[in-house]
Amino acid sequence: MDSSKLVEIAASACDDIKAGDIKLLRIDEVSSIADWILITEGLSDVQVRAIVNNVQKTIKEEADLLPIRMEGINEAKWALLDYGDLIINVF
Repeated sequence: MDSSKLVEIAASACDDIKAGDIKLLRIDEVSSIADWILITEGLSDVQVRAIVNNVQKTIKEEADLLPIRMEGINEAKWALLDYGDLIINVF
């Protein structure tokens, strides 16, 4: 799947859960680690978990992808989902 379509799916999934201040940064010209970074925020640990869960579910359903790596999901103060071409940070 094209990384531009993947980032659109992820941003929409964040917006569905009312994530705040969604930022999309295209970094493919300055970095080789990913094409995009999505940064967003939740107002509580419960909302951070809900955002992460919705993003994972939506990307699995629409793109049939699972994250390569996940960090901070249990604490839910900050969470990271790495999809290779897309890195998602939820604060």
